[in-house]
Amino acid sequence: MLAVLLAIESVMVGAQPVPPELIWQALTDADRTSTQQLIVLELRLPRTLLGIAVGVALGAAATTMQALTRNPLAEPGLLGINAGAAAAAATAISLGAHAGPFGHALFAFVGAAAAAIVVGALGGAFRRGTDPVRLVLAGAALSVVLGAYTQVLLINFPEVFDAFRHWVVGSLQGRSWEVVATTAAIVAPAAALALLLTRALNAAALGWDTGRALGVDPRRTAGLGLLVVVVLAGTATAAAGPIGFVGLLAALGVRMLVGPDYRWVMPLAMVWAVVVILGADILARILRSPAELPTSIVTALIGAPVFILIVRRRRLVRL
Repeated sequence: MLAVLLAIESVMVGAQPVPPELIWQALTDADRTSTQQLIVLELRLPRTLLGIAVGVALGAAATTMQALTRNPLAEPGLLGINAGAAAAAATAISLGAHAGPFGHALFAFVGAAAAAIVVGALGGAFRRGTDPVRLVLAGAALSVVLGAYTQVLLINFPEVFDAFRHWVVGSLQGRSWEVVATTAAIVAPAAALALLLTRALNAAALGWDTGRALGVDPRRTAGLGLLVVVVLAGTATAAAGPIGFVGLLAALGVRMLVGPDYRWVMPLAMVWAVVVILGADILARILRSPAELPTSIVTALIGAPVFILIVRRRRLVRL
């Protein structure tokens, strides 16, 4: 219910507020000569739908990764997803690939997927007896290397810095219907797969030996889980840039409320991540109205103190 209310509010709020009756008219009998209805159809509606798709993706990706690594503080960034996406986008720009925002997003997705595959190979995710600690360490090491590589490009190629800064801030603003449709088409089946994996993730959270005794194939579960993380986190990062804390806080908060059963944690984390990102995006529009803040800055300002408070109180539910 809260997610629905925030979705409606997201279409209404902005530098030029739009009343509910005009939103309804734009959806049922659009008048293309009306500036406010064009704002709804071309700016607010795709922005809100993209926020929903990105929220679902980040919530499901973080929940899956926390189950695979058995670490309640894990997030896709630990697998090098953000670093890989940023490095690929910066490389494409430096090579003169003038593909526009959507093309850069595709390069970012490829980079995120490649980084996760490399981390999976280094961390032993494709072998029997996956070690979650080794996986996280491999992700952290690759993130450092890719981050240094990206910084070298930004320092030596000023044109890369100029184009790169529009993507790296992390925002839902200015994305076209094409980006929204592509993102939703990828997120929907991957999120469905994440929901189907919840029973296996419950067994994985008990440890691979126990999971194997319960009839779960560790290699298949790790492979499918890593695929879900790569597709969902890579797509969300490619579409909106790196937006931190959304999936982490959603999965962590839901687990504190309903316990460690992923049959409940997974769907509720998706919904709660939508609430977090839509709420943050609305605040990003009104805090400095008529100007806007990047959504990622608001999620960091809200998420970091909440995250520190949760950790200091040691209320994390053991996986």
